[in-house]
Amino acid sequence: MRQRALIAIGLSCQPRLLIADEPTSALDVTVQRQILDHLETMTAELGTAVLLITHDLGLAAERADKVVVMYRDNVVEAGPSLELLRNPQHPYTQRLVASAPSLASRRIQAAKAEGIQTEELLAPTEAVAEKALADDVLKVESLSKVFKLRSGVGKATDFTAVDNVSFNVKRGTTTAIVGESGSGKSTVAQMVLNLLAPTSGRIVFDGVDTSTLNSREIFKFRRRVQPIFQDPYGSLDPMYNIFRTIEEPLRTHKIGDKVSREKKVRELLDQVALPQSTMQRYPNELSGGQRQRVAIARALALDPEVIICDEAVSALDVLVQAQVLNLLAELQSNLGLTYLFITHDLAVVRQIADHVCVMQKGKLVETGSTDDVFDSPQQDYTKALLNAIPGASLMLPPVVA
Repeated sequence: MRQRALIAIGLSCQPRLLIADEPTSALDVTVQRQILDHLETMTAELGTAVLLITHDLGLAAERADKVVVMYRDNVVEAGPSLELLRNPQHPYTQRLVASAPSLASRRIQAAKAEGIQTEELLAPTEAVAEKALADDVLKVESLSKVFKLRSGVGKATDFTAVDNVSFNVKRGTTTAIVGESGSGKSTVAQMVLNLLAPTSGRIVFDGVDTSTLNSREIFKFRRRVQPIFQDPYGSLDPMYNIFRTIEEPLRTHKIGDKVSREKKVRELLDQVALPQSTMQRYPNELSGGQRQRVAIARALALDPEVIICDEAVSALDVLVQAQVLNLLAELQSNLGLTYLFITHDLAVVRQIADHVCVMQKGKLVETGSTDDVFDSPQQDYTKALLNAIPGASLMLPPVVA
């Protein structure tokens, strides 16, 4: 709604040129499509030209007649959008095309249609057969969460954020919960992390109902289940240097002495591909991708079994996003981690998830393997989400050079 108001303000003087700087980058795919359709209709009626600034090549190709690629302050490539995507010439453009989740999702779909193996297009995972035999490390059973909302006259009304949701997560796999903003997926994540108490239902972790845990057991539970949050700029304390940020969980849980903790921090920085000199720097000195790597290192500090990734890459540009996703996949392969991935971006889900749960208005409306949900969606809502992926209508070859 606020973005629609901004579009109205931008077009109020009937400009000849409208500059749209990342107008939808923070929105989920269905709202994004609605906003861009609205913008396209209004500018066409007014005869207004649009200069669209975006990091999503799929979005650019779907909406623009011509694409201009910039790298380090210079234009490195320009041309008709589809031609540029199908035959990128500059190495930077090739990297952008290869890294964009929306385009990767489209290439996977094209490859499957032609009977081409697609494993190389996906983040590396264990063999599907091995994962199918894994036990359930996490079970969510009939989970509901009702919030009391107070009106101006003092009467409280019930708002059901999560409504009778059930799913299982197998050990060593990635399960993605997807849906629009307000679908209840982050509320589920908070209940799994034991940050919110369910109104009804239960969460079973490694055979134990988490609602029965006492304070000491909850403390131990937090060692085994860790979060990575969405905002790499807001989730790190600006007053802590990187060493203290990563070391804090070890200190809190009284693990090791000063020397062993420093050694552990150095090992964690190596694991997330950051130089050890980063320890003495502060968050404001790092890029968004580097900060998210620090957040991953902090989450790994206690050697957890399950990591909850709540929109962990949505604030990053496509190249950094691809690097972080590949890092998460590599860590899963090496450490046997289990991921519960909360996201609104189905293009990302196609690359990283083994299993998908689709939520709408607090309800679980569809669940299945990633291939089943993407290749044969059963619900109209799931189909709408898939159709709203930027670049979904583009005809791309299975492999882009």
